[in-house]
Amino acid sequence: MAVHFSVEELAARRAKACAAMQDQGLDGMLMFLQESMYWLTGYDTFGFCFFQAFYLGADGKFFLLTRAPDLRQAQHTSVIEDIQIWVDKEGAQPALQLRDLLDSYGAKGKTLGVEYEAAGLTAHRGKQVEAALDGFCTLVPANDLISQQRIVKSPAELDCIRRAGELADDAYDAAVAVTAAGVDEGLILSRMQGAVFEGGGDYAGNEFIIGSDRDALLCRYKSGRRALSPNDQLTLEWAGSYRRYHAAMMNTFIIGQPQPEHLHMYEAGKAALLECEATLKPGNTMGDVFQAHATVLDSYGLREHRLNACGYGMSARFTPCWMDYPMFYADNPVVLASNMAFFIHIIIVNSDKGLAMCLGRSSILDETGSKTVSRSPLDMVRL
Repeated sequence: MAVHFSVEELAARRAKACAAMQDQGLDGMLMFLQESMYWLTGYDTFGFCFFQAFYLGADGKFFLLTRAPDLRQAQHTSVIEDIQIWVDKEGAQPALQLRDLLDSYGAKGKTLGVEYEAAGLTAHRGKQVEAALDGFCTLVPANDLISQQRIVKSPAELDCIRRAGELADDAYDAAVAVTAAGVDEGLILSRMQGAVFEGGGDYAGNEFIIGSDRDALLCRYKSGRRALSPNDQLTLEWAGSYRRYHAAMMNTFIIGQPQPEHLHMYEAGKAALLECEATLKPGNTMGDVFQAHATVLDSYGLREHRLNACGYGMSARFTPCWMDYPMFYADNPVVLASNMAFFIHIIIVNSDKGLAMCLGRSSILDETGSKTVSRSPLDMVRL
């Protein structure tokens, strides 16, 4: 089997999840988040784009319902033994098969938590599940139950994040080496992604973000490429990914001569990032970190040019996004603890003048505070 964690570690994770279910009065969980399945069993696939459900009872018993193409995927990458297949055919109703399987596991009349907030559980599929289980059992939302268990990482998980951080640095080095006036954005992306693959890494949970000129103000990937101008700005957001675990980074490169506003925004961004990292320590809250970000940027007169969040958890994630629970935003009460991992991004965008300056990197918390997983300098990149 190509399982990245020991059988004992996976069993301990399931036991932790079962204890959480019992604390919340649940008899079991219906999971549709691929991250949950991966964390609990090692199951690694993008087959969640179709109907797929994983059940874990509070008694520790579990099964997977999926399509035929994922039978061997589950056998090869996970510790799941009971793998049931629903058949592709006109009028197929896998939710009814799910009900029958739950019946065989003694779930009739029980209370089950459901991961409704999952890319794999579309509104249509969710309605199918609810219709099939109407009168059979009680369903209650439990979107964050497993996510809350995943937030504190094991030593093996932290090793994956540290390796992802090394791969992100490799991608940074590749970008710096090739970026110059006249260079096409596609070449930059290819060198960055190639560095991750050559280092044994994976595709990230979403596309690398790249934008120059006014597109440097964007925080999302968009299709279309351009060659860099003699005086330009290039915003990159990317992540090293290793065994599906991520360590994200962000930077705005200056090609040619920076504008005076670039220099001001960079000074503010670096100060805000360092203040956030200083606040990123056990006992503080996610909201405290966001407030550190806001206080610094506001003191530089950049209130209208900052965002309302400044980062999020780093973990094992699947498409469509590498962002994980929880997020840094105002008054978020989640308390920080050792062995958590986060990406802090300082995004400053001036739409009036068409200027951007972004800076970000990932860190792991220990009992004393945060330790970045990046070796790359925080100096402004001028090429």
